[in-house]
Amino acid sequence: MPKKGKKAKTPLSDEEQLLLFQQKLLAEEEMAKKKERLLSQFLKDKLAKEEHNSALNLNKINTQWRTVLREVKTRELHKDIEILSQTFERVVDCKDNVIKSLAKDLSEAEEQYARALRSHLHNVDQLLALQRHRLSLLEESYNMELEALTKEFETERKTIIDQHEKEIHYLQDIFMAMEQNYIDSEYESKLEFQSMWNDLKNMNLEEKHFLRLHLENIVEDLWRKFQDVLKNYTDATEDRKAAFETLQVKDEKSSKEIEVHMKKIQKLQDAITISKGKIMIHSRESEDENRYIRNDKELVLVQLRKLKAQRTQARAASQKNLVKLTLESNATLKALRKIVDKGEKILKLAEICRKFETEEEKVLPFYSSVLTPKEQEGIEENNLEELTEELAKVMVDYTGMENFWKRYNKVKLEQLSLQHRRAQLLDINGKLREMLKQYLDGISVSDEVLSQLNPLFIVNYQSNLPQPLSIPTAHPGDKQHPTT
Repeated sequence: MPKKGKKAKTPLSDEEQLLLFQQKLLAEEEMAKKKERLLSQFLKDKLAKEEHNSALNLNKINTQWRTVLREVKTRELHKDIEILSQTFERVVDCKDNVIKSLAKDLSEAEEQYARALRSHLHNVDQLLALQRHRLSLLEESYNMELEALTKEFETERKTIIDQHEKEIHYLQDIFMAMEQNYIDSEYESKLEFQSMWNDLKNMNLEEKHFLRLHLENIVEDLWRKFQDVLKNYTDATEDRKAAFETLQVKDEKSSKEIEVHMKKIQKLQDAITISKGKIMIHSRESEDENRYIRNDKELVLVQLRKLKAQRTQARAASQKNLVKLTLESNATLKALRKIVDKGEKILKLAEICRKFETEEEKVLPFYSSVLTPKEQEGIEENNLEELTEELAKVMVDYTGMENFWKRYNKVKLEQLSLQHRRAQLLDINGKLREMLKQYLDGISVSDEVLSQLNPLFIVNYQSNLPQPLSIPTAHPGDKQHPTT
């Protein structure tokens, strides 16, 4: 009879293994809850301290930011004041230049006026000399005709005196009318000469020639009429020549008296013509002066309108610049507000993220690289070879963000490791659910269960169920390190 040995340890069944695994999970959950409560209490205390510190830091940042904004605003205002002062000086210089140019134009206009006045007076003197010469010629011809008439018509003195006086008055009226017509035409021509200087300059000689021909035609017509009258008179007085000799003595006395009276009349006429000429000259000079003054007034008014238009344009330009400055300042203020809001948002997010930091992250916020120094030097050399000058300048500006990117990469790696761990745990949970379902299906008996895989059917000590995979057990003290 064989000797009985020690009883071998029987292997655990599937149900017992499942119960042991559930017990371990329950123990781990209790430990995790205790740690979570302790950690939540610690985090609450830490959160209160951080909120207090963040409030103090925010007040300090706000005060410093206000001082910076005040300095920036004062610099901008100083620059604006300098720009405005320069623009004002430039405008004043422009106005001074305009005033100088206007004064120069005024002096040139005065010189032109004096030159025109001198030329006008010279022309008037020439015309007066010509008129005096023509009057002297007419006077000589008149005296010659008078002497011939006195010699030829002494016999009929009384009748001839009346007719002679009538003719004298008629000739004087004609002479005055001619003189008046000539004066009027001369006055009109002078007015036209002043208003149309450039147009009538070439026509002056033609107009003088035309006037000379016109006056010669008038004189010829008068002479022809006089000859006709003389012929008629000689024909009518041939019978009276005898009476003329008797009246010759009386005619000599009366002729002397007539000569005396004619000399007096001539002197009076000369005085009248001289006074009339002076009056006309003074009236023309006054009219010319008034016209030049009106022209100067119109020029000054035109320049005043131009200056007013320039002032309105400058005012509109300054108003436009002021509107543009206000719009740009409003845009900068909005941009600064956006930057401030963004900074406050970043600070709030940093405070929220600080609440979820672990003790290790609070002690060591920036992890050290797992690369060896040689590998790190090789990576830096490759990066420097690939970089361009513009990209290097941009990277120099962002060297202060290196620690931020370290923390960001650390969080990103931890996120990826947690996602990988979550996928593993979901896979394990699915397998456990499948095993539990198979176990429950094996306990119960139904047509659906029998039609599927069933652990009750055992052939050659083997079930038709697939063998369970080994499930890794996670200890509470273990921690998943991120892969770098």
